[in-house]
Amino acid sequence: MKALLINCTLKPSPAFSNTGALIDKAIKLLKHHDVETEVIRIVDYNVKPGNSSDEGKGDEWPKVLSKIKECDILIIGTPIWVGHLASTAQRIVERLDAIFHEKELADEKTGQYFTYNKVAGCLITGNEDGAHSCAAQLLWAMQECGFTIPPNVNAYWVGPAGGNKDYVEAGGKKYFYTNLTLQYTVANLVYFAGLLKSNPITTNLKELEKQAKKDSE
Repeated sequence: MKALLINCTLKPSPAFSNTGALIDKAIKLLKHHDVETEVIRIVDYNVKPGNSSDEGKGDEWPKVLSKIKECDILIIGTPIWVGHLASTAQRIVERLDAIFHEKELADEKTGQYFTYNKVAGCLITGNEDGAHSCAAQLLWAMQECGFTIPPNVNAYWVGPAGGNKDYVEAGGKKYFYTNLTLQYTVANLVYFAGLLKSNPITTNLKELEKQAKKDSE
């Protein structure tokens, strides 16, 4: 299996990233499960605003999209900014909207989006509150896009209100709850990814659309 971890830090490579530090811990756990991993920073790519799979000249979202297509497990790591997702994480959600209106991103026979039979989870870091809200936004968006969301697939670390120390400096690497939920996240993502590989979802969305139209007449 292959996992793609997208770091939504606002800092381009090779600058230090606290979100990246939490992602690194996830990578060690994934490798323990014999999962191949790849990490990218979305800010290193010129991802234009929009909701199509390709926004034209200079847009590098197609490169990122191809990596998402190839993975079995998608993990989005985002910092918290003013209580919200980083703009880079929101950009991913916006660009994935192409799934709903581009036929090339769906199976011709069943209508399933290419995201079907892939699992997704998230990792979040910040020095104040907002982790639950960010996780809710990301995980809801991922299931709406067709990813399977297993139980307990978010892990986060946040510091105290008004704090000025982030994940690594504040000793977050040793924080039990974050490490526990990270273990849950990786174990459940790997398990469900394996289930879907062996037992792909058979739902025919095109047939269900026909039935819905009949029921709506």
